[in-house]
Amino acid sequence: MLRLDYISCALNVVSTLMVGRKLWQGWLIAGANSAILCFIGFRTAQFGFIPANLFCIALSSYNLRAWRE
Repeated sequence: MLRLDYISCALNVVSTLMVGRKLWQGWLIAGANSAILCFIGFRTAQFGFIPANLFCIALSSYNLRAWRE
């Protein structure tokens, strides 16, 4: 069984390290992590995670675009 919580934890650490090193790919990983958290929230009926992480996806997209310019 795929443990999405462990994958999310690893992606969170990796994206934080990458953004701290000023690598724009960290924002992509952060967005992917937020999508995984939305899926986890849906599967566990913790629906409060979904709007919060959709906001995080939008914020990651905005930051990625700002870093690429």
